[in-house]
Amino acid sequence: MGKRRRVSQVRLLLDTHTFLYAINFWERLGSNARGALTDTQNERWVSAITLAEIGIKVAIGKLPLPKHPDYYLRHLEALRAEILPVGVQHSLKLLDLPMHHRDPFDRLLIAQAKTEELTIVTQDRAFAAYGVATLW
Repeated sequence: MGKRRRVSQVRLLLDTHTFLYAINFWERLGSNARGALTDTQNERWVSAITLAEIGIKVAIGKLPLPKHPDYYLRHLEALRAEILPVGVQHSLKLLDLPMHHRDPFDRLLIAQAKTEELTIVTQDRAFAAYGVATLW
């Protein structure tokens, strides 16, 4: 028999800024985001693309954060977040997305959310144009 989800459970995909706020600036998160992230019934996902975006921005000096991977792995564990790998189906979903948003990292997060039926935790209002569930 398959695993049953509670009706109130939400499957959350954290946008990059959401992940960074959750691990560094909790008070910057919207009240709905804080509530959803602390609700133990909800699934929390962080995309591998988010970690790639952080890695690139830290490496070029755009984000003044630690370079050591353990920093991020500890925070993922503390958030009880799973890593969402980037799969072929996510990449091909990009072919169906209109160009409402030009940021390649955000577009891939949107493709993942649409493919996996996830709610994106973001304050970026441009995501709504793609018909994905969002909360902040």
